[in-house]
Amino acid sequence: MIIDKFRLDGKKAIVTGASRGIGQEIAIALAEAGADVAVCGRKPETLEPVAQEIRARGREALPIACHVGKSDQIKPFLDEVYAKFGKVDILVNNAATNPIFGPTLNADEKAFDTIMATNLKGPFLLSLEVGKRMLKEKTRGSIINISSIAGITPGMGLGVYSVSKAGLIMLTKVLAHEWGAAGIRVNSVAPGVIKTKFSAALWSNEAILNEVKKGYPLGRIGEPDEVPGAVVYLASDASSFVTGQTILVDGGGRM
Repeated sequence: MIIDKFRLDGKKAIVTGASRGIGQEIAIALAEAGADVAVCGRKPETLEPVAQEIRARGREALPIACHVGKSDQIKPFLDEVYAKFGKVDILVNNAATNPIFGPTLNADEKAFDTIMATNLKGPFLLSLEVGKRMLKEKTRGSIINISSIAGITPGMGLGVYSVSKAGLIMLTKVLAHEWGAAGIRVNSVAPGVIKTKFSAALWSNEAILNEVKKGYPLGRIGEPDEVPGAVVYLASDASSFVTGQTILVDGGGRM
């Protein structure tokens, strides 16, 4: 049955930036599909509630503090995951930051480096470390990068963030091309404006929100639980012939 191909029973997954918002919803959805999930975020205390949700669904949860924007934390994080799980079948690079909102002229070097470290360099290093182990262990895994519609069309007040997310889409294509022969699939999901704390600058102001909604045929912005379905699809055998692609979850805003 086709529905069985969406199951992730026996799979081990990592979700970064999983303490809230889209990342939290993705981690829970993967658990509901049958995967055990390692969740990471900068603050350990924010991860335990997500871990409890995963365990409530009968799956194993592994909450580990890790700031993916700090390269020296990545290998210890992965060493702990592999020590506990033994393998990784699914990596979801969701962690992101955007400390500035406004014209790119207002961005300084520090802000640029901060955004790139978390949004692009972190996923790059995590993917390489996981990819090396997948190749060595002949794991036919799935890597999913959470990009953004801003990585395809410049986002209002999101200049540097847009550049970082565009880079993530290209990283997706490059790794899909290089690792496809080994059965490792690499795809991305590009959400539009989703109602999370992260995107509050785009929906907490009514004037800005109304302007954003004008560009969406569905006439509204998205909710966090409307993104994980695409991730579960890309993580599962239901998408076994899909790699190097970006699925837009943006209310039709880029039709």
